[in-house]
Amino acid sequence: FMALTPNTSNPDGSMQALKQYGGNIITVILLALAGYFGWTYWQNNYARVDTVAADQYADIQLLNEQVSLAAQNPDLEAEALTALAASRKQLNANIDTLVSTHGSSVYAWQALMIKARGQVDSDDFAGARKSFEQALAIDLGDAGLTAIARLRYAETLLAAGDTEAALTEAKSDMPSSFEGSQQELLGDIYLAQNDKDAAVKAYNNAWELLRKRQESRAVLALKM
Repeated sequence: FMALTPNTSNPDGSMQALKQYGGNIITVILLALAGYFGWTYWQNNYARVDTVAADQYADIQLLNEQVSLAAQNPDLEAEALTALAASRKQLNANIDTLVSTHGSSVYAWQALMIKARGQVDSDDFAGARKSFEQALAIDLGDAGLTAIARLRYAETLLAAGDTEAALTEAKSDMPSSFEGSQQELLGDIYLAQNDKDAAVKAYNNAWELLRKRQESRAVLALKM
């Protein structure tokens, strides 16, 4: 256990843990269209708006890929670093614009998730916290998307050292398909709180849930 215990007194160590294990939560987008006002009304009003939001999100996604690729280069010179910082600033500005104009859409939700991940990578936990809270405030009527945002949020709180807040978020009700990831994260939180018995129980719960679905997770095995 000692080698895998999150170090809440060491932000750098916690940050590395988040980057290493953050990929355990698989992000999916489920988009449903309601026909309450009728197909013609939806086409004339909402379809146009959604197209604009989709175009804005496509630009955000492209810029995010460019920023992520550039950030992976450890040998950037001063000029390239300046350009990267400008691109990150532009990316966040584009996300803010999308959220301000289409804040109730799934595109705004996904853009905020991108923004939060970038803020975590930059150790801006306060900014990431705000972005996750904005994402959670969007009512998309989908428990899966809410679970994704809440688990990511709890991971970020844990990395920032706020284990009590992380525990509160991680204990929220979630769809059964997320229970394995939820239990693994609870194990991480309990371990950070030096409650090893609770951590062992949570990890075992996660392992059993994944075993029933015939899934394996090497990192969880190492933790156990």
